[in-house]
Amino acid sequence: VQLQASGGGLVQAGGSLRLSCAASGRAFSNYNLGWFRQAPGKEREFVAAISWLGTTYYTDSVKGRFTISRDNAKNMVYLQMNSLKPEDTAVYYCAATRLRYPSRIENEYDYWGQGTQVTVSS
Repeated sequence: VQLQASGGGLVQAGGSLRLSCAASGRAFSNYNLGWFRQAPGKEREFVAAISWLGTTYYTDSVKGRFTISRDNAKNMVYLQMNSLKPEDTAVYYCAATRLRYPSRIENEYDYWGQGTQVTVSS
């Protein structure tokens, strides 16, 4: 599976962005998918994940503001980000895992997109 993330940009605090991740390869619907982010000087961290059945998981800091979704027919996964805060500034990565559950652990993901920059100004 190859992943290509897009949709990042510069937005003011309180604004919204929608990240997209296009996947190539077969059996996309069998993968569990996640979004991670890495802020300057910090380690990459889990943001959200979605199972092949559509069950979603979020880190506490984005609950109620971010929504992960997937479209298996289009081989796409999305991250809708609302009420953005300056602390959401980071490079955002989409990832796919062959595990039977959508992990929150970076090392359990097998495939990664190239990252897209999100910058939230105050």
